Amino acid sequence: MAYLQLRGIEKFFGEHRAIKGIDLTIQQGEFIVFVGPSGCGKSTLLRLIAGLEAIDGGSLMLDGRDITDQPSSKRDLAMVFQSYALYPHMSVYENMSFALKLAKVDKQVIDDKVQNAARILNLTSYLQRTPKELSGGQRQRVAIGRAIVRAPKVFLFDEPLSNLDAALRGQTRVEIAKLHRDLGATTIYVTHDQVEAMTLADRVVVLRDGVIEQVGTPLELYDKPANQFVAQFIGTPQMNVVPVDKLPQPVQQQAPTARDGAAVGAIGLRPENITVRHTGATPVGGQVDLIEALGAETLIYVSTPGGAQFVSRQNDRTGLRAGDAVSLDIDASHAHWFDTAGRVVAGHAA
Repeated sequence: MAYLQLRGIEKFFGEHRAIKGIDLTIQQGEFIVFVGPSGCGKSTLLRLIAGLEAIDGGSLMLDGRDITDQPSSKRDLAMVFQSYALYPHMSVYENMSFALKLAKVDKQVIDDKVQNAARILNLTSYLQRTPKELSGGQRQRVAIGRAIVRAPKVFLFDEPLSNLDAALRGQTRVEIAKLHRDLGATTIYVTHDQVEAMTLADRVVVLRDGVIEQVGTPLELYDKPANQFVAQFIGTPQMNVVPVDKLPQPVQQQAPTARDGAAVGAIGLRPENITVRHTGATPVGGQVDLIEALGAETLIYVSTPGGAQFVSRQNDRTGLRAGDAVSLDIDASHAHWFDTAGRVVAGHAA
């Protein structure tokens, strides 16, 4: 039985149908990540689950209880916001304990819960400080601690790392993953960053224009995307998608016969399925446009005479420079073929 179940969830803002009949089941203890471009509805869907927006259609069940019309305070959920939302005049201890004090929980129970959360989040030595005396990462940990002390059935995170710099994002991402393992809590996490989605999630929910495009484990989405949108959204750098008419002839000849009469419109290739070799090594020639030397890996951008551009990922360093003539070794056995509407029609992803 699903722990949290969304059935035909809809949301309208005036005439605009922002969420279009979402069906989703979440098991107890799962880490679910909602991901998608700006405006896709991921934060709106999270707010509907939290009770911060009214649900206009469908139902929401939590642990066998219908909470569709329950106020947020009665849903047994805790939300961590992008903006931390801490009380500036309160200490860390007071921020973390505030909700329990409002609920008139016993003082000793409150202290035990706050001290335990502080220990988990390495905040014990900061309990008497105010938010202005903390770094951004520490403030976010306080916001997470405030959620932990409530011991909710589901944790909700709304882009919690967006205000942190790159180093802190990486560090806090590890802390959130460890926290999830330690607590075993059901977690729903919203992000626009697909790297966060790939590294944190048990399952990823890819949204676009208020509908779910695909649900699956990170590697399922990477290896077998349901369509061109998911294929290009998941993966860094993104998948090479090239129209068939711009493909070099040796690759174009490998295009399969599409199913159901659909015309094959483009090929999709991950950067690791393209190898850059010396000029003349393969029938596919090209010119280097850009080298991104990242240390552990190198990204090489190559354009072909037919107007196609490919990016290749390799683990070793290169002496190539922009403008050099090269050859491309394209492994079409791992190709994803799409029709003109962006649907998978044949090949590795089918």
